[in-house]
Amino acid sequence: MNIIKNEDIVSAKLFIKNILSQTIENPDNPDSLSFFQSDTYRFYFLICFMLEYFENNEISQEYAISLVPKKYASRIKRLQVLKSAVQLGFITETQSSHDKRRRIYQPSNILLNDFLDYTKSVLNP
Repeated sequence: MNIIKNEDIVSAKLFIKNILSQTIENPDNPDSLSFFQSDTYRFYFLICFMLEYFENNEISQEYAISLVPKKYASRIKRLQVLKSAVQLGFITETQSSHDKRRRIYQPSNILLNDFLDYTKSVLNP
């Protein structure tokens, strides 16, 4: 029998309220985070993309669009989100030093700072 403790419920409610207040319900959300929090795929992509960046992995176009399982978005949608993020200045696109045809993606300084602020606010409400 699973016994749910009241303090566990209180903690869960605080966690949920904190996440909501720092994401969808945050009126001061920066544009970069609002873009990535607008749907499930974008948010999943952002989390995976940032993890790969923090782990110092080189992120090519194919690698970027493969970060999230195909069941969440078509190839076209995945490419559109990546290209939109580049156009909006949230992700930078550079040419590979090894292969001039290959594009490498990284978070822009704007996205990097916004994301780090976001993680701090979620971890330390």
